[in-house]
Amino acid sequence: MANPRRTSYSNQLPITNPIAQFHTQTPQTTATALFTSLKIFLKKPHSIPFLLSIFLLLTWVSLRFQHRYATPSIRQSSDSLNQKNGGGGFIKDSNANLVKFSSLSSLIMKDKRGWLMDPVSLALDVAIPGGAVSCASVHLGEIRPGTIRGNHRHHTCNETFVIWGAKTVFRLENKAVAKGYSEVTIGADEVAVAASSSGTAHALVNVDAVRSSFFVGCQDSVINYNASTSDFNVWKDL
Repeated sequence: MANPRRTSYSNQLPITNPIAQFHTQTPQTTATALFTSLKIFLKKPHSIPFLLSIFLLLTWVSLRFQHRYATPSIRQSSDSLNQKNGGGGFIKDSNANLVKFSSLSSLIMKDKRGWLMDPVSLALDVAIPGGAVSCASVHLGEIRPGTIRGNHRHHTCNETFVIWGAKTVFRLENKAVAKGYSEVTIGADEVAVAASSSGTAHALVNVDAVRSSFFVGCQDSVINYNASTSDFNVWKDL
């Protein structure tokens, strides 16, 4: 008995080339498809958390760049030459001849009891010029809220100050700036070392509402306040 004839379909079926199909999807087509998918996704409610996350990330990056490249400055002395040392924890204002320290700065913090310093040595270490190099006369004082110390000019001595305890403004005569003086505000949690050379007026103003500020003044010669070697009430606006 003869076998029935089998019909072969091998030559009749179309042959699909997978490589040709792959190449038909051009980069432009892929980008269009991705853009369309993104548009559809953004129209859905659950895209809102995603968008908020992107916004927060961009905000954080922007703030990091601003903080990194911002110029350190001291209030009320924007035209001064300010220098900041993050490791030492101090800010220097060259126009006011003053350095502010955090109360936790490694330059003044000695142990858990608090800070301790030699003002003359510290002023020299941070390159504050014109201060006393020895203490022939030392005075310690309190400045109550709203009151002033100084506002005078000594012609026969250099003086170095330590200021702390409350929000205090230190003013130093400086003819190189427009106002004729520079000012720096010292925070209640900061300690400042400042120097006033012979013939330079200075003043300390407590602008704190509650607390008293304190200072130590070191002069390299003894001042005779009865002689005409000092000028008083230099600034009439204080």
